[in-house]
Amino acid sequence: MQVDTQTPAQAIDLSTRTTRRKRNRQLRISLLFMAPAFLVIAVFMLGPAIWSVYVSLTNMALTGVGADTPQFVGFDNFAHIFRDGEFFNAFRVSLTYLIFSALIGQAGLGLLLALLMRRRNVVFKSVLGAIIVAAWVIPDVVAGFVWSAFLAGGPQSVLDPGLLNTIFSTFGLPKHAWIQEYPMTMVIIANIWRGTAFSMLLYASALESIPQELLEASAIDGASNWTTLRYIIIPLIRGAIGTDLLLITLATLSDFTLVYVLTAGSNANTELMTIYQYRQAFQFYQIGYGSAIALLIIAAGAILSLIYTRILRVDL
Repeated sequence: MQVDTQTPAQAIDLSTRTTRRKRNRQLRISLLFMAPAFLVIAVFMLGPAIWSVYVSLTNMALTGVGADTPQFVGFDNFAHIFRDGEFFNAFRVSLTYLIFSALIGQAGLGLLLALLMRRRNVVFKSVLGAIIVAAWVIPDVVAGFVWSAFLAGGPQSVLDPGLLNTIFSTFGLPKHAWIQEYPMTMVIIANIWRGTAFSMLLYASALESIPQELLEASAIDGASNWTTLRYIIIPLIRGAIGTDLLLITLATLSDFTLVYVLTAGSNANTELMTIYQYRQAFQFYQIGYGSAIALLIIAAGAILSLIYTRILRVDL
């Protein structure tokens, strides 16, 4: 009869090695199944990103010397950007557009709508939710033409009056060429209308996770609605706020279609950085310069994301 002389330390070591082998085997199997996804990401995301960085360091163009034999120019494109007054105008416009249409408009209105819908009946929530979400799901091009039709007309316009001017004339008020007279205000309102649904849905989901007992205890203690919002609701949904600000900031910084359809990209007061980059790359054919601007837009989004996480102290 053979007696097992294995010591407890040896048994533990054997068990540890067996567990490690199992984990390594599971890891290899997991990597095997994830390999197609990694390949797609490498080809369609990392590949273009690396190529854009390379192009931004060249004088590549669609015409002239840069089209025939692109040359490596280092950081000349970036140096030129920081001497370009038109870029700084586009940066100012983009920052204004971001603050008022996304951070104040979409995030603020989205939270307000989510709070208003929280204790309403199913019919009210369904109708209001459907109206708001409908503006979110339609394509940007369609949204742009809808707002163009809504704001059409004016004192000297050859176009038929849009709905807004028709309402004004019904009440004896003067008509306006809204997009020409108030371009920045109109594109901000249009973007708020377009994107508020996302913030509303995100906040509505976060509000559902708040224990009802906390709100009931707050009401029993005599806390006002503002006190409850400030000291209970907002701290508990801080993660959702950070996620919302991050996503709508990136979406707004990359916004192009809605504003371009409304203004045709011809108004310096509404020329976002994306529109300026498009003009440089595809109207003036400076692909290298346009790529450098695109990288700065990405960098701006990354910096703002870090600021949000720092201020809100959340892990996204």
